[in-house]
Amino acid sequence: MGRFINNSSIDELKESINIVDEVAKVVQLKRAGANYKGCCPFHNEKTPSFVVSEQKQIFTCFGCGETGNVIKFTQKYYNLDFPEAVEKLARENGITLKHSGTEDKDRERYYEINKEAARFFYKSFTEAKNAGYTYMKKRGIEDAVLKKFGIGYADDEWDSLYRYFKEKGVEEKILLELGLISESKGKYYDKFRNRVMFPIINTAGRVIGFGGRAIGDAQPKYLNSPENKVFQKKNNLYALNICKQDIGRQNSAILVEGYMDVISLYQAGVRNAIASLGTALTENQARLIKRYTKNVILSYDADQAGRKAAMRGIDVLSGQDCKVKVLHVTDGKDPDEFIKQHGRDAFLALTEKALPMIDYKLDSLKQNINLGSEEGKIDFMKKAAGILKTLSPIEADIYIKKLAKELKIAEGAIRMEILGNNSTGEKKIVHAQERSHEPEQEEISQLELTLIKSLLMNPPFVEELLDKQEIMESRQARKILNIMFELYGLNEDFDSAQIMDCLDPDESQNLSGELDRIIIAGNEDKVFAECIRKWELDKLLLKEKQLIDRLSLADEEAGVESIKELTEELMKVQSKIKTYGGRI
Repeated sequence: MGRFINNSSIDELKESINIVDEVAKVVQLKRAGANYKGCCPFHNEKTPSFVVSEQKQIFTCFGCGETGNVIKFTQKYYNLDFPEAVEKLARENGITLKHSGTEDKDRERYYEINKEAARFFYKSFTEAKNAGYTYMKKRGIEDAVLKKFGIGYADDEWDSLYRYFKEKGVEEKILLELGLISESKGKYYDKFRNRVMFPIINTAGRVIGFGGRAIGDAQPKYLNSPENKVFQKKNNLYALNICKQDIGRQNSAILVEGYMDVISLYQAGVRNAIASLGTALTENQARLIKRYTKNVILSYDADQAGRKAAMRGIDVLSGQDCKVKVLHVTDGKDPDEFIKQHGRDAFLALTEKALPMIDYKLDSLKQNINLGSEEGKIDFMKKAAGILKTLSPIEADIYIKKLAKELKIAEGAIRMEILGNNSTGEKKIVHAQERSHEPEQEEISQLELTLIKSLLMNPPFVEELLDKQEIMESRQARKILNIMFELYGLNEDFDSAQIMDCLDPDESQNLSGELDRIIIAGNEDKVFAECIRKWELDKLLLKEKQLIDRLSLADEEAGVESIKELTEELMKVQSKIKTYGGRI
C-alpha cells in the first residue's frame, strides 16, 4: 500500500467494531460468563479453548496460544497483512479510512496538549483556594472522588491558560481547534473561565476534551469542547474509562444525563453509571456500551425533553440488541439530588422498578390520553397497536393480555387492531403454507405473471418447474402451468396463442392485459432464475419464523433433545438463507 493508514482511522475502527460480531461470522460462539467460547479456527480441536472477550475486545486460544484484537484476528484468519486487514474491516463496516503521515503527529500533539490543560486545571483546583473547589465541596463531593475524575478549575482570569501555553510555544491555531481559547478582533482569551472542569477521557485513557460547569449565573451553564480531530461526541461516553469494569462485572449500565449525576452516583457506590456528553444517544455510543453489557437503564429527567430523549435512547439501544429499561427518579429530582437525599439503597430500589422499554412506551402514550373515556381507549389502542406489531408472538401475547385486563377490552379486539382491520381495504399478506383453512388466492401474483411471461419466451424453462409446481399459488396460475406441461409434453414447445386458446375468454383477455405490463426485454434467463430464488428464499424465511416461534414456545417439558433438534434445524435454515443473500 502506497500510503500509511493513520492512527485516527485505526482507533475509530477498533472503537466502532465489536470483535464478537466479527469472529461470530466464522466461528460458532457460545456465551460463557462474561465471554464467548468456541473451537479455535487456527488449529484442530474438539473441546473449545478459543475465548473472545467483549469487554476487552480481544481473542485468546488457550490451546495454540494465538491472541490479539479484531485486526489481528482478521489478519490471521484471512491470511492478510495489517493494511489489508484494516481495509477489509473498514470496507465491510462502512468506515472511511484516512491516509496521511502528518495527521497522526497532529493527534498525538493534541492529546498531549489536552493532557497538559487537564494538569493545569487540576493544579488550579487543588493548590490554592478557589471557587471551583468550594462549589464541588458544597455539592458534597469528597476529595478522593474529585481526584478519581480529575476535576479541575478554570480561573476567572481572561488569559491564564493562553499565557501558559504561549510560554510553551504552542500555536494559537491548535488551541483554537481544541477549544481551549477563543479569538475576537485579533485578541486571544481563555474559552473556559470561572468554571469547574470535567476532563473527558476515552477508554484508552486519553484526554480528548472538557466540559465546564459555570459557577454562578454565567451562561451557558455547561460549556463543552468543540469536535475536532481527537474529540467526537458521538463516539464517546463520559466516565466509561472509569466505570467500564464495573459495568462488565454487574452486566448492567445506567445511562444518565450529566457529569454530576455520574460523580454523585459513583461516590455513593453506584459505579456503573455513564453519561452521553450532552447529546442525543448515537448508534456508535450504543455499540460502545454493548461491548460491556446489553442491559441498560436510562435514567433521564422526567420532563418532556427527558422523555423524548428516553424514547430515542430506547430505539437506538434496542437497535443494537440491548435490553433497555427506563427509570425516572421520583419527586422530579435528578439522580444526583436523589442519591444524596435518600442514599444508594433507595436508588438501587428504583432501578429494580425501572420499566421495561415496551411498558415505558405504552406508559408514555397514556400521558395525554383520557383512558376513562371510550374515545380515549380507542385512540390509545390505535397508537399502541403500532408498538405491539414490533414484538415477537410471545411478547405480544403478554402485553395483549395485560392491556385487555387494564382497559377491559377483549383480547380478540386488540389482536384484530394489531393485525389490521380488513374494512380499511388493506389485504393481510399470508404465506401459502399458512392457508390450510383459507380460500385459495384468486388473483395471479406479480411473481406468477413474471414466471408465465418467462416461460412463454422460453418454453424449455417449464422443465425446471416439474418439482416446483407449488410456486404457482393461485388457481389460475396453476391451471396455466398445467396447460404448459401438457403442450410441452406433446410438442416440446408452446406459444402464447395456444395457451390463450385453452383458457376461458375472460381469463384469456385478463391474462393478455396483465402480461403486456410485464417487461423482460430479453433477460428471461436472469428473470426466471431470480423468481425461483425469491420463492425459495421466501420459503426459507417462513420456515425460519416457524422454527423461532416453536423454540420460543418450547419449555423444559419439550425435552432437551427436542429443543436441540429444533435449534440445529434453525441453524441449517439460517445458513441456507445466507447463501441466498437473505438476512440471518
